[in-house]
Amino acid sequence: MVAPDGSPDGPDEVSVYDSVGGLPWFVALVDRFYDAVAIDPVLTPLYPQDLRESRRTTSLFLAQFWGGPPHYSKVRGHPRLRMRHFPFAIGLAERDAWLGHMLAAVRSSPVPLPSEVEALFVEYFERASSAMINQDR
Repeated sequence: MVAPDGSPDGPDEVSVYDSVGGLPWFVALVDRFYDAVAIDPVLTPLYPQDLRESRRTTSLFLAQFWGGPPHYSKVRGHPRLRMRHFPFAIGLAERDAWLGHMLAAVRSSPVPLPSEVEALFVEYFERASSAMINQDR
């Protein structure tokens, strides 16, 4: 089993990053997610029109978070998710739209995920998306 942060839980265990196939899996996950974001009327106002950089940094962040190499931190420094998302008005509608697209992207993985790995993703994305809420509307 893996620890909640995606790292190996013991000497003979592999990280979530390794168990899903590494960076290519995270790039594909983020591509599925941003393909949905690009046409979502609730979320498009929060993102730049060109999503290439968002796709790149989100892929690097998730790969690093789930046990991959620290490429995100080398490029962007500490994640500071709340600080980076603070300039955007994020209420329940935005959180729900974001979470719905991310969970759909996880669940539509062409690589079947072990149920415990999918559960880790679901728990993390639910918690992280709720932490980004900064509006009461």
